[in-house]
Amino acid sequence: MKKRLSLFFVLVIFLVACNGKEDQGSNTLWDEIEEQGEIVVGTSGTLFPTSYYPEDSDELTGYDVEVMKEIGKRLNLEVTFQQIGFEGLFAAINSGRIDIAINDLGITEERKESFAFSDPYKYSFTTMIVRKDDLSDIKTLKDLEGKKAGGAANTTYSQIAEHFGAEVVTYGNATNDAYLRDVDNGRTDTVINDYYLQSLALTAFPDLNITIHPDLKFNPTKQGIAMPLEATTLQEKINSVLQEMREDGTLTKLSKQFFGGQDASAEPEGIQEIEGLTF
Repeated sequence: MKKRLSLFFVLVIFLVACNGKEDQGSNTLWDEIEEQGEIVVGTSGTLFPTSYYPEDSDELTGYDVEVMKEIGKRLNLEVTFQQIGFEGLFAAINSGRIDIAINDLGITEERKESFAFSDPYKYSFTTMIVRKDDLSDIKTLKDLEGKKAGGAANTTYSQIAEHFGAEVVTYGNATNDAYLRDVDNGRTDTVINDYYLQSLALTAFPDLNITIHPDLKFNPTKQGIAMPLEATTLQEKINSVLQEMREDGTLTKLSKQFFGGQDASAEPEGIQEIEGLTF
């Protein structure tokens, strides 16, 4: 674990005193990362297929993880992952425990007020897992009222559920099977989440009475890497590498590897927007 906060303030005071400039903290994080040759990355390790441990393996992998490893390689940095649940990722950035976070994090206007994000490395949209035999009695988004939606707290998906009157049943840093089994057994009615994550998760549990809702595809999303708001140089470095990876086909290759041949690095078309929501 790195201790960066005291160093940050020392450097800011030194630069202001010597150069008479207001604040050069935006470059401090990248300078320190480059000097140490290491970037500390927060991720959950429980989100298949983006950040997870394969069965009988202690090696972290997934689309997000491999994207981050490639970014580190191209920036000549050692990538050190810290496993942190979704609810703790942004706090870990603020505390200096980690440099950045990658965990299928949606880029929203609300989050951009407090954190900087990379350009999108993944595009998607939102779907709902429901019971196969009766679609959990959900025909439209308005039918979410009074239903129970399993999910992590403070996500855009939980906000969607609450917006339409559902009760959000929250979990800790749980693996996919906990969410899916609760829909199957009736403890919850639905899981609202990313289409690609849900489509892959279903293949792992063919015996459960669950399916992706056939008619509801909404809320187009963009996923990016989160970092401190002032880390503009780090943001530029990561964006430059992501652009290279997009142009040379690396993002497409990795996406197809982890998303069943689907290219999640390409922006989908014709997805329903949800009115009245501000994320």
